[in-house]
Amino acid sequence: MSQEPKGTGEVLALEMRGVSKRFPGTLAVDRVDFRVKKGEVHALMGENGAGKSTLMKVLAGLFNDYTGEIFIEGEKKKLHTPIMAKEAGIGMVYQELSLARRISIYENLLVGRLPKKNALFIDKKAAIARARECLERVGLGNLDPTINIADISQCDAQLVEIAKVLDAQPRILVMDEPTSSLSREEVQRMFDIIRKLKEEGLAIIYISHHMSEIFEIADRVTVMRDGRKVGECDVSEINTEQLVEQMVGEPVKSFYAESGSKISDEVVLKVEDFTRWGFFHHVDFELHKGEILAISGLAGAGRTEIARALIGVDAYDKGRVYLHGKEVKFKNFGEAIKAGVGYLTEDRKVVGLALTQSVADNVMSCVIDKYSKGILYSNGWNNDLVDEKINEMSVYPADRNRRVNSFSGGNQQKVLMAKWLAADVDVLILDEPTRGVDVNAKQIIHNVVKKYVEQGNAVILISSDLPEVVGLCDRAVILREGHIIGEIPKEGITENSLLIAANGKGEYVTCQNK
Repeated sequence: MSQEPKGTGEVLALEMRGVSKRFPGTLAVDRVDFRVKKGEVHALMGENGAGKSTLMKVLAGLFNDYTGEIFIEGEKKKLHTPIMAKEAGIGMVYQELSLARRISIYENLLVGRLPKKNALFIDKKAAIARARECLERVGLGNLDPTINIADISQCDAQLVEIAKVLDAQPRILVMDEPTSSLSREEVQRMFDIIRKLKEEGLAIIYISHHMSEIFEIADRVTVMRDGRKVGECDVSEINTEQLVEQMVGEPVKSFYAESGSKISDEVVLKVEDFTRWGFFHHVDFELHKGEILAISGLAGAGRTEIARALIGVDAYDKGRVYLHGKEVKFKNFGEAIKAGVGYLTEDRKVVGLALTQSVADNVMSCVIDKYSKGILYSNGWNNDLVDEKINEMSVYPADRNRRVNSFSGGNQQKVLMAKWLAADVDVLILDEPTRGVDVNAKQIIHNVVKKYVEQGNAVILISSDLPEVVGLCDRAVILREGHIIGEIPKEGITENSLLIAANGKGEYVTCQNK
């Protein structure tokens, strides 16, 4: 039987009362009360490490030792396993998709429950028909269920993940950073789906570090800090500054205060006619000492592909690359690092960090040969350097011996940045450097980037966060479908100008891609 909040006629889909979860030495969630209504999008906000992910893992049944009470539509539930949570009506859409890229959409959607003709054979026709019904619910009715996940866009894959969760008929849907790798147009497409699900009466818990998304899609917001709930209100009753202050406990200064960088006439990196057929074509640009240059464009424009080819990870078909006036062609990433070019990947968990290794191992991973004595190496020889870099990045806790997978996402990103500070490169390519991190971690990373260029280094920034590009960059080259089509000077960089140019329009587009 459903339960109503006192003093209202609205039905609660979820009520968590006095929920706590303790890890050895840490009280991650401290007596939290959390309520979500039916047909509501409820944002859950907080810095990395605030406890919101742990609270949602309690809801997902990942812990059997939490304390407190959980009610689903007024009925008390014990959620001690994922199966118990799923049976209670909890659906989880995580930031890292759980789809298998090399098998079909319908097999991903119906994994573990594929219809059978008999005990031995899958009823493929029935499975495809069922998959089409699932896809229709998230606006993908025209998508062929037989193609592989690897052959569809990131946005479509995210919607397939949602369709997979919805097929279990959840009453409460938790979405953790669902738009972290989507373009602005794709985000709006996602929001249309969320609004439709809301109209169907689904309760949606929405976790995001993008403030603009919260004010666009959420009805209410709950804020956590240091494991405790510190605020709850209608989104209409709060503004960005107040929300940030609740999250961090004090007013946050402007992210994008003017830096003291001085751009030199010296060209540190020059790219001419850079081409990898099918990915990017005839790309030309220069990067100056002391400059932050954005390679801006829509998702799929070829930004990351250019970065990977520059550092020797992927081959390119033609073109020239000059570093400090000397032509280079790196055979692998190791050669690029030795020459002074680093690349902070957009995928910290798969490519950027060794999650099961210590902070020290990760921070020193690019420079082990530099600090070795012959064939011998010991982390203990470089503790001072490791401590210096993790303190510079405000990694918390500042424990060089702790495994990276025990840190929050924001602190993992700080460790990744510390790794490149230790590498002592003078050209650093940053690919989505603040994706999925909280407002305070973002400010720390921005300040470090500004300090880095003030010291005479140079940065190429690839970011889907338009305010980040506006606030940090001295210049932006516009990439569309693999072609450079224009350039925006610092005084012309705005969110509108970037978006218009990325779509091939506006005053800064000087040529059309062919």
